Amino acid sequence: MKRRDFIRKTSILSLATMSASQTLASLSSSLPDRETMMPVLFIGHGSPMNGIENNEFSAYWRQLGKEIQPPSAVLCISAHWLTKGTAITAMEAPRTIHDFGNFARELYEVQYPVNGSPELASNVKEHLKAEVSVELDHDWGLDHGCWTVVRQMYPEADIPVLQLSIDYHKPPQYHYDLGKQLSYLRKKGVLILGSGNMIHNLRKIGAPNGQPLTPEFGTLSYGYDWALSLNETFKSLISRKQHKKLIEYHNLGEAARLAIPTPDHYYPMLYTLALQEDSEEVEVFNDKCIAGSLSMTSFKIS
Repeated sequence: MKRRDFIRKTSILSLATMSASQTLASLSSSLPDRETMMPVLFIGHGSPMNGIENNEFSAYWRQLGKEIQPPSAVLCISAHWLTKGTAITAMEAPRTIHDFGNFARELYEVQYPVNGSPELASNVKEHLKAEVSVELDHDWGLDHGCWTVVRQMYPEADIPVLQLSIDYHKPPQYHYDLGKQLSYLRKKGVLILGSGNMIHNLRKIGAPNGQPLTPEFGTLSYGYDWALSLNETFKSLISRKQHKKLIEYHNLGEAARLAIPTPDHYYPMLYTLALQEDSEEVEVFNDKCIAGSLSMTSFKIS
């Protein structure tokens, strides 16, 4: 190779390296550290209708939106984005996904015109690269596990929202460990929100005394004995920071088998628990079982 060609190629490489470094620096500086960390939320999202109805569950979501200092962005881990591998939404304007069936027409007409944040998505990808390869996704958007909650909290759609997918081929411990890697975002004002239901068995939903379910089942306050008992067990373990037992939920007996036939709605809670600092406490809200086999029980860590 001629000397001038070598110098030319070396210069190009140096410029590329400098450009990459400057990009990462700008990503970090765009979200400077705050004096206090953002809280972390686990939300039992329940029926999609909670996204448009004014009920006791959505009322508390709106209250949270007013109580929590305005975040720089929201990062949601929803039970409804299951993937092989891990992905994060990286588009400028995520679409509103209506991933449900047989609900009121007005629910399908809802659009939540919020911005995304390609810069934050790239920042998360770079931060996690030592632990996991993260794909920058431009196809998904915001599913109902995300927008039904965030739309109630921030109706003005003035805060960027991203979703991190759940690698459904990984075990519970993997999701808990990955959640810990997101802790740096709390210092940058990002509100991390796990959205699912700690008890979620749609095949067993029912009404008291065998009565038929009505369209209002999403707020029907009723739980089977096993659901009520396990809800109390979960709250006790969470309050005592017994995270290992919650990760190993298969060891919690028949009630856990009934409550978690598939772990999709349970995994978002593990991401939330993983972010709890030793000095932080848990505030439980929307503590209610509905339709027999769903738990709306939610909590804030701060």
